[in-house]
Amino acid sequence: MIDIDSIEKLKDWVWNDPEDPVRFQTMKERADFIVGVENNAYLLGRQFAGIFETALWLRGIDNFLCDLYQEPSFAEYLLDIIVDMKIKYWNKALESVEDNIMIVTEADDLGTQDSLMISPEMYRKFLKPRHAKIHEFIKKKAKRPVKIFFHCCGAIYSILPDLIESHIDILNPFQVSAKNMGDTKKFKKEFGGDLTIWGGGCDTQSILNLGTTQQVIDETKRRIDDLAPGGGFVFTPVHNIQGEVPPENIMAMWNTWDAYGKY
Repeated sequence: MIDIDSIEKLKDWVWNDPEDPVRFQTMKERADFIVGVENNAYLLGRQFAGIFETALWLRGIDNFLCDLYQEPSFAEYLLDIIVDMKIKYWNKALESVEDNIMIVTEADDLGTQDSLMISPEMYRKFLKPRHAKIHEFIKKKAKRPVKIFFHCCGAIYSILPDLIESHIDILNPFQVSAKNMGDTKKFKKEFGGDLTIWGGGCDTQSILNLGTTQQVIDETKRRIDDLAPGGGFVFTPVHNIQGEVPPENIMAMWNTWDAYGKY
């Protein structure tokens, strides 16, 4: 899609079918088993990445960022197609699982290590209303009350109130090493009444992989102390545990959680 430069050409693009029955063949059976047999909560996943990420991948990062400024009508048209595909998917998926669903997962990685990928104003213009549209549809369509789990990496502190207003309930992964994201005590005070944190339990960028065992223990206990009071905290490390992480650090994190992380 890099060479597409007009809405007319975009209209001729052949998209995958978000309502393809193959996507949903075993969804209800799986949900029934997880909830009815295993007695576990069922999290229903999205069919592809977030609307911003998908647009970046389709157009190329530099092209789409330029589109937002130079060809905003084109950018919005593309975003609306992606939103429509997501809504069609969620419509079929939520019908398939019936009332077994408890949490649905959506995402959009909007942050870098030091800042948002676009300005807060651009987020509010182009993305926030579209995120809200998807999340509102999910909550209305679901046959029981559901929570929206939203994955968003990076330095996103400046738009946290906007994400809450877009109807997310759970934020993952809470990247404590990103700019303005490290003060978890402050975050809990500001947003703990509106958001559950699913992550943030131990920094995976420098502590878990490179720190001493004592540093891992101290980091893990600090995050539990900051985020757990009053509930609304699901303990996991910030992100995936990489292969080079020393086993003793993994166990130090686990044992600290086991000692301090239970309500």
